Amino acid sequence: MVSLKREIFSHPQFRWFFLGRTVSLFGSAMTPVALAFAVLQAPKGQQLLGYILAAEMIPNVLMVLIGGTIGDRYRRDVLLLLSNIGSGLSQAGIAAIVVLGANPYFMFPLAIINGVLGAFTSPAMRGIVPEIVDSKDDIKQANSLLNVSRNSAKIVGPTVAGILVATVGGGWGIAIDAVSFFVAAFCFSQVRIPSHPPITQATIMQDMREGWSYFRRHRWIWSITAAFALMNAIQMGVWQVLGPIIARHTFGSAGWGLTLGIKSLGLLVASLAMLKFQLRRPLRECMLAISVSGIPMIMLGQGYALPYLVVGAALAGAGSAISGVAWDTSLQQAVPKDKLSRVCAFDDFGSYIAIPLGEILAVPMSRIFGFKSVATVGGVIFILVALLPLIMRQVRQMTPECIQSLSSE
Repeated sequence: MVSLKREIFSHPQFRWFFLGRTVSLFGSAMTPVALAFAVLQAPKGQQLLGYILAAEMIPNVLMVLIGGTIGDRYRRDVLLLLSNIGSGLSQAGIAAIVVLGANPYFMFPLAIINGVLGAFTSPAMRGIVPEIVDSKDDIKQANSLLNVSRNSAKIVGPTVAGILVATVGGGWGIAIDAVSFFVAAFCFSQVRIPSHPPITQATIMQDMREGWSYFRRHRWIWSITAAFALMNAIQMGVWQVLGPIIARHTFGSAGWGLTLGIKSLGLLVASLAMLKFQLRRPLRECMLAISVSGIPMIMLGQGYALPYLVVGAALAGAGSAISGVAWDTSLQQAVPKDKLSRVCAFDDFGSYIAIPLGEILAVPMSRIFGFKSVATVGGVIFILVALLPLIMRQVRQMTPECIQSLSSE
């Protein structure tokens, strides 16, 4: 395991990418807790929180297909540099609004900008990994290491954010996130990959159609993406929106920050384990593992005490880590590099398209049926949807060797 990690870190391109991604993720891990409790202090804060989250997600979903097409046409390292600079500026603006106590509605245009920039960042981020490692066997190790850094940051981030909210205010957590984007931009400026030569004279729309054609031909890809569409809507509505609201009236912001931090500990432990272990059926294990994330939603809705919720969150974190590594690695090994950003963009588009609906409807539905009832039912539906793709034989039985062979199609 150690030799594999050293071999990957011997590549300077990956080292700079890894450092930039880690710094950015540390700052971003603080924002959900800091932003949620800052907005909840405003008049009608419960409804406003859902709208602000949706204001970022909607343009992200609408623009991600263009972002994926651009990621396949141009240099992904340059796209990451520019998008991180822009994200740093927009987060600095949100931090200033919170710290100065300005009208929270001023956050909306900045949230929209964040969403647009994220639409270009995500496909490039997922597409660049095969370009900065030497072989397909290194891709899983790279993804596992990136997950380790992501989840290490998330252990510290939510806990620190919860402390900041309880002491000096959440705006300073968002300010740290802004600084982290600028540091990440410097790191990405040190990453150099070859420019993409023009393959065809096709327009952006023609390239987009080519990516869609590849995506829809592979049932194992779109079936899992479809499942995540509903799962993400439920998780964001229940966990991201209702979670802080229920926590505020029960165990408080510090307890919620601890819950998110412990969930990240589960993510970290599982990510470290993924450095060593090879999944025999990556797609099957992907969906079985992610189904565990429904458990803490049910526990939240049923009013379990904080120690029980923390344990459930840790298990969900471990499942999310296994699922994330398995899914990203499968796509990066199976999809040709010249189509990878577009396929990832369609995956993002399908996975995220229903999230704004979940964020917006979470509070109104909870006022009708009860906050805890919505959380409980949401967790049950989440588990059932996660298991649906396993009906397909290809999802249940595909091996790593089969997945790698698909890139030659």
